[in-house]
Amino acid sequence: MSLWLLAAGLALTPVVFGGRASARLATARWTRRCPRAALVLWQAIGLAGGLGAVGLGLVASVAPVAAVFPHGMHTLVGRVLAGPGLTGLGPAPLVALAWSLGVLAWLLAHTVRVTVKTVAEQRRQRLLVDLVADHAADHDAYILPTAERIAYCVPGRRVRVVLSQGTLDLLNRQELLAVLGHERAHARGRHDLILLPFVALAEAFPWLAAARAARQAVPVLLEMLADDQARRVHGELPLARALVRMATPRTGSSAAGVRALADAGVVHRLERLLGGADERPRWIPAVAYSIAGLLLVGPLAVLVAPLLCVVIRPA
Repeated sequence: MSLWLLAAGLALTPVVFGGRASARLATARWTRRCPRAALVLWQAIGLAGGLGAVGLGLVASVAPVAAVFPHGMHTLVGRVLAGPGLTGLGPAPLVALAWSLGVLAWLLAHTVRVTVKTVAEQRRQRLLVDLVADHAADHDAYILPTAERIAYCVPGRRVRVVLSQGTLDLLNRQELLAVLGHERAHARGRHDLILLPFVALAEAFPWLAAARAARQAVPVLLEMLADDQARRVHGELPLARALVRMATPRTGSSAAGVRALADAGVVHRLERLLGGADERPRWIPAVAYSIAGLLLVGPLAVLVAPLLCVVIRPA
């Protein structure tokens, strides 16, 4: 088998594997015990899928130039730099090259769009908080004058941890400290930046099941990571009680309260808090990290070739 066919297989593997893996990963119970490893695996699936889609076009575009992919890429880059450019490639390789450039441009455009939108929204939130909220020095948080149960952070260089008066009235001191620790964990970890590429991927390819699954699963994993940091300092029970109180409606039936807990994604977080999140086999993260690395080997190997060709220009 020629090396360019092998490279095509390596580039295609994450695209195919990503669809199956995402369906299993979205419902896997082990992700609740190892949210960090699950998050890394989601990142690897998303990155490998994007790089694989770009790499497929590159491999197909150099197939007529040489039987060996690195040599074909080297020859193609040399022709472009020397002057002849893409003449003589033929329609199929040109379409493949256009595919790669188009996918790359599409992903970059959506990433830039989501980034600009996120930064603007964070700036708007900070301005609104500064206008309508009072700063509580004892909690180092901004208090909104509303009875609604609110607790969130506005990340960035100027972090704002925001609570409502309703939250202050609802929680006792231990529960309040646990909630503050949870929100500050989001800010320290810059979870907004971790979520950003998944939002961009879901907007770029809304028809892709893996992108939708990642967009839904990653926020819950980030909440679990923040839970872990908060419970190490403030304990599981105060944080669990705060989660229940914040998610349960002030009025209504008990059935409505159960639905609110489920809709807020709190049930799984409560299960791991009260069930002992530290009790997990050590081999699970090791396997997840190994799979993540293997997923990236093929696409990165394919895409490194053109970069090396630019650095080491052909004579």
